Amino acid sequence: MPRWLPRAMVLALVLVGLFQLADWAFHQLIDLFVMLLVSFFLSLALEPAVDRMAARGVRRGIGTFLVFVAVAIAVAGFLTALGTLLVDQVAKIAGDLPHLLDNLIDWVNRTFQQDLSLDELQKKLLKDSGAIETYAQQAADNVWGVSSTLIGGLFQAFTVGLFTFYFTADGPRVRRTVCSMLPPAKQAEVLRAWEIALAKTGGYLYSRALLAVVSALAHWVMFALLDLPYAAALAVWVGVMSQFVPTIGTYIAGALPVLVALTTSQPVDALWVLAFVVVYQQIENYLLHPRITARTVDVHPAVAFGAVIAGAALLGAVGALIAIPAAATLQGFVGTYVRRYEVATDPRIDRGEQRRHRRELRREAARRLRRMVGGDSGKK
Repeated sequence: MPRWLPRAMVLALVLVGLFQLADWAFHQLIDLFVMLLVSFFLSLALEPAVDRMAARGVRRGIGTFLVFVAVAIAVAGFLTALGTLLVDQVAKIAGDLPHLLDNLIDWVNRTFQQDLSLDELQKKLLKDSGAIETYAQQAADNVWGVSSTLIGGLFQAFTVGLFTFYFTADGPRVRRTVCSMLPPAKQAEVLRAWEIALAKTGGYLYSRALLAVVSALAHWVMFALLDLPYAAALAVWVGVMSQFVPTIGTYIAGALPVLVALTTSQPVDALWVLAFVVVYQQIENYLLHPRITARTVDVHPAVAFGAVIAGAALLGAVGALIAIPAAATLQGFVGTYVRRYEVATDPRIDRGEQRRHRRELRREAARRLRRMVGGDSGKK
């Protein structure tokens, strides 16, 4: 046996063991990495407001605390309004449940020629009480699992908030620490990427907040005209969900006011609510959104949609939330290094350009001909 073979075998085993250890450690710490990533993007969104207060002489720690308080008040107000709405609607549905059941039984009897009654349904329900007890026991057994999940979610939210506070309050110190580990040539590149990320993420958040305010005001006016209950809470729900939940937020936002309208004395209002949500979404997509986000995010809708899908595939809901600012940051950073050239006029680039040019020539010729004919008729 060659002398190097045992050493090579030991070295290979050590490398395999180190790889397995690194893989195990990465999977154990992946939740921490995701929380750090979310905290980093949240700090990028909050740092412009802290920078403005710091420029006016407010200490960064106090400014960050004030920003956190404002965000907490806004979130608490939103959840309180939504909770009040849900509790009231659930209580109303529970109070109207016997009447709704009677109407449903009458409809089934008329449509399918049946002879059902509420008493028979109650007897069948009591007959199957064993299955109900089984379901109740299973639900009771799952209470601990639900409680542990809730506690874990609260702990993760607290961890994200803590890291976000440190990243925001110590933003200059963090950048200085990162740059101190790099040569001067690389420091400028890192700071440039950081500045682009800061501008794109902050711009994304503020543009979304502005769109949410406009959407909430427009829907509040419509809901108030229809005399929907809790019009202000429903409008805030539509504004927040449609702007801060990617891709499916619009559908989730519009579903709740439609359901609330169905429980009113005039269920036809649900059609008006649905029509207004659809029309406003088109106005926002083609008029408001391009004008507001043109100077902040500037990401093509197709790129944004693909980024959301990719982010959701990689990190789930968290990836979907940070996908658009991450894509905008990457696009802005790459755009500073990609050299662009002037494109020569070529009909193969825009195949409709020649047809459009010929159509304009024909229209111009037709206008000149009408002028000539009109001038000759005027002289006569």
